[in-house]
Amino acid sequence: MPKRVDHEERRAEIADALVRVAGRRGLHAVGMRDVAAEAGVSLRLVQYYFETKEKLLLYGLQHLTDRFTARVGARLAAAGPGRGSAPGSGSAPGPRAVAEALLLASLPTDEESRTFHLLYTSYAILSVTDEALAAQPFIDNPDAAEDALAGLIGRAQDAGLADPGADARTEAIGLLAMAAGMGTSILVGQRGPESATAVLRHHLDRIFTPPAAASRDRSAAPGRS
Repeated sequence: MPKRVDHEERRAEIADALVRVAGRRGLHAVGMRDVAAEAGVSLRLVQYYFETKEKLLLYGLQHLTDRFTARVGARLAAAGPGRGSAPGSGSAPGPRAVAEALLLASLPTDEESRTFHLLYTSYAILSVTDEALAAQPFIDNPDAAEDALAGLIGRAQDAGLADPGADARTEAIGLLAMAAGMGTSILVGQRGPESATAVLRHHLDRIFTPPAAASRDRSAAPGRS
């Protein structure tokens, strides 16, 4: 009997090939023929699954996002509950720990995260001038990250684990923009991962500081009785 083809597995293999080629040459320089050669399949097969380069690029980005989500999960599993867990929450990571894992996993500190940042940024830039790319729902993914981060901050506020006066949506937008900028600064050699991580944690500490702890810190500051 002929071997049954798992179409989703084949699509994922082609997407992985796209990621590898784009990571080496840049997203702008990748064609469907290059991806076919990298995946060890025919150009006709790549066209069968994706029809156009734009559809291939969007699927590749979504595939990369799925890998990023798994990376965040692995970081959380390795770190445990972390700071900002609610009392009695057991082993479940708190909003602070999840927010930190989400932001730090996006920093280009190894080959996979470097590729993620490079391709994600490249796609955003290309979509500004490429009408076919601009017509695709690229913006849905940034919205999802923003919603998730704002939700984490809101949960922490409800549990008394964050500054109640902070605007969750504004803080989420700022943190994501900061992480993206820090990622680019690492790629171009402006700063190292340790410096970028320290800056992000500084701002997370500012947001995820319970009111009682903030009051104690102000009382203990020099010049206060």
